[in-house]
Amino acid sequence: MLLSPQLLIQAYSSGSFPMADPEEDNQIYWHTPVMRGIIPLDDRFHVSKNLQRLYRKNTFSIYVNRNFEAVLRQCQSLRADDTWISEEIVNAYLGLHEMGFAHSFEAYQNGELVGGLYGVSIGKAFFGESMFHTVTDASKICLVYLVEFLRDHHFQLLDTQYLNPHIVQFGAYEIPHKEYMRLLNKAI
Repeated sequence: MLLSPQLLIQAYSSGSFPMADPEEDNQIYWHTPVMRGIIPLDDRFHVSKNLQRLYRKNTFSIYVNRNFEAVLRQCQSLRADDTWISEEIVNAYLGLHEMGFAHSFEAYQNGELVGGLYGVSIGKAFFGESMFHTVTDASKICLVYLVEFLRDHHFQLLDTQYLNPHIVQFGAYEIPHKEYMRLLNKAI
């Protein structure tokens, strides 16, 4: 079955997301983790003092959806031979972006894209997919901006799928699938 924007919307709305397996000819597998990573949008979201200073200095120019495909491609190229972002996934997310459901948050320095993240937005839920940086802290600044943006627009859920050390430092934590679905259904 071809991965389509409509299928992605249906999957995200029911708690699943796709990943390609490069070792299996980029076969798409659907993931529905038993424990789901989320970043809190309340005062549990943590930003280090150094990162707060950097954010206030406006070292980076931050844009939303200025060059979605470039962010997606940078995330794809992070691990060129071992990435879950196959061409089929790229094409489906480009379609989601055209429909207004996928967004990028981008950091520029001297006019050059140096960091960013992208994800999917349905209702008041944002599903973070991937991030990259070529300049230290550029992707972290995008994440801080994303959280401010989501707060300003009254979002209720920032899904990170799985936890990793990079997002744990911001206060990300895991919740059981049942609790995640309760939050998801409320947000969408």
